[in-house]
Formats: sequence, structure tokens, C-alpha cells
Amino acid sequence: MMKPPHSSRSGTGDGRQESREGVRDKFWSVFSPTGERPQSALNLRIVLASFGLVVCGVLAAVAFAAGLTTLGVCLAVLALIAVVDLAVVIRRRVRRGDGHSLFG
Repeated sequence: MMKPPHSSRSGTGDGRQESREGVRDKFWSVFSPTGERPQSALNLRIVLASFGLVVCGVLAAVAFAAGLTTLGVCLAVLALIAVVDLAVVIRRRVRRGDGHSLFG
């Protein structure tokens, strides 16, 4: 009869979960400027969506002015996607209602 393969996990499996959390905490203590885990990525999504909206909107206007209709339409669609993303993220922040501020 063959023996089952040796398993290094404990019977409850708690040791593995604790070691993963320890690794994650060590990661944030090393790579985060504050040493803490980030609270939310919603602020970053708002900033990036706003940047995409402005850049795509301006470039779409320039493309339409230069007679590049296809490029202008593509950039306008990307700007519209940025608007939808902004609406979704802002709605999610309002729903969460825990007082997160973009600048604080």
C-alpha cells in the first residue's frame, strides 16, 4: 500500500492563512510610504478617469478640427467611457458613505 503524500499544512488550515496575512502586512510595511494598507482605489480611479476624460475630450476636438473624423469619434467614445466610469465610481463612493475624501 502507498502512503498518502506528506502535507505540511496543519489540520485546521489556519497556519497557512495567518502566514499569507503576515506576508501581506510585511509587503505593505516595506513598500507603502505610510506603512499601512491602502483603504480604497476609488480615489485613484476618479483621478485617472478625469484625466482620461480631459485628454480624450481635447484630442477629440483637435481631431475633429483637423478633419480626422474617425480618430475624433474613437476619442469621443473613450471620453464617454471615462464619463460612465466617473459616474459609477462617484456613485459607489456616495453609497459607501464612510466620509472618504479625494484630498484628505
